[in-house]
Amino acid sequence: MSLADPVLDRLKGLHPKVIDLSLDRVHRLLAALGHPERRLPPVVHVAGTNGKGSTLAFLRGMLEAAGLRVHVYTSPHLVRFHERIRLAGTLIDDDRLAALLEECEVANGGGPITFFEVTTVAALLAFAREPADVVLLETGLGGRLDATNVVDRPAVTAITRISYDHRQFLGDTLEAIAGEKAGIFKPGVPAVIYPQPAEEAARTLAVRAETVGAPVSGWSVTPTEGGFRFESNRRRIDLPLPGLAGAHQIVNAGVALACLDHLPVVVAEAVDDAAVRRGLAAVEWPARLQRLTRGPLTEALPAGWDLWLDGGHNDSAGEVLAVQAARWAEEEPERPLLLVYGMLASKEPREFLGPLAPFVTAARTVAIPGEEASLTAEDTAAATRACGIADSAAAADVAGALESLRGQVDGPARVLICGSLYLAGTVLAENG
Repeated sequence: MSLADPVLDRLKGLHPKVIDLSLDRVHRLLAALGHPERRLPPVVHVAGTNGKGSTLAFLRGMLEAAGLRVHVYTSPHLVRFHERIRLAGTLIDDDRLAALLEECEVANGGGPITFFEVTTVAALLAFAREPADVVLLETGLGGRLDATNVVDRPAVTAITRISYDHRQFLGDTLEAIAGEKAGIFKPGVPAVIYPQPAEEAARTLAVRAETVGAPVSGWSVTPTEGGFRFESNRRRIDLPLPGLAGAHQIVNAGVALACLDHLPVVVAEAVDDAAVRRGLAAVEWPARLQRLTRGPLTEALPAGWDLWLDGGHNDSAGEVLAVQAARWAEEEPERPLLLVYGMLASKEPREFLGPLAPFVTAARTVAIPGEEASLTAEDTAAATRACGIADSAAAADVAGALESLRGQVDGPARVLICGSLYLAGTVLAENG
């Protein structure tokens, strides 16, 4: 048991009775702690629906390959809360995390505050006290009223791909969702924007940037034979494919490269082309088209089978997984794709599965362990069949799902576990 666990449990009990997106509670606690958000190194603030974590992973990889010290705040975690806070290249240790959380708890004085709000303040407090060259800050939900949106003047803001998610808070249209994400734009602060597939999202972001007075960064990525080319006003470079799988990661890497252009000169110049190549190649970001190569789940599969894990859970994630599935089908048409799938009740299974279903031979569905908000395995199986995957059935757990799928095909197969970051975290924990 972690020293921080009892404090984390107590903080969960302070949640306001009605969930309202607001910065008032965060500002109050930051003031009580002496405004650590005003004493940070240069900040890269990233919002969006898909690709935020991958973009920050690319940025961290390149910055650290150049020998720079980087603080990182991401969410949610997969296995342990400590994954959310990285201090100068190292995950926060248990003693420091527990002490920070207790300090925030005392300063909060028992007032209502969400778990994400108070833990975000703890991260900012840690970042203000530990020297570093850059802070990478990921929004949790939305942008305008997200707890991370308290830095008055970041070095650069970035918006990744916009799609449907958290509709109960952000709205039912892409315009509304994009408008909330664009709330991180600041006057005079450069904005890096992912080339949005949806015209309504692109238009909303452009209008909001112009209204705020945030100059939009100009850049492009172009696929090449075996890699991609990045071009901006400050850099033109041909690169191999990045270390994260999936064609969409080329664009996420482009967002990260464009952010580098707008960091202070001493930082940007330190990240030369060699550091860019090393950082993009070595990047790791679990549960984003991650191939699992060892552990009990992998070892339980027949020889020659592949096991992949992805935490995507919305329509855009389904689309990028479908692109990868199409590539797999072209490269190895004889190898069927099998799904192990679970999802929270707040998500839309058919939106996620729709693009992917044509490439799937069979699916086994599970409830997400420990999550009251999970869809049942039976309801998920019904939604899966409605998407056209006829061989879909509920399973008690991931191990049981894999065992069931073993008997469905002859010869080597590829299994993709997907549908939720919470499910992905469970899988990583079970698989060691």
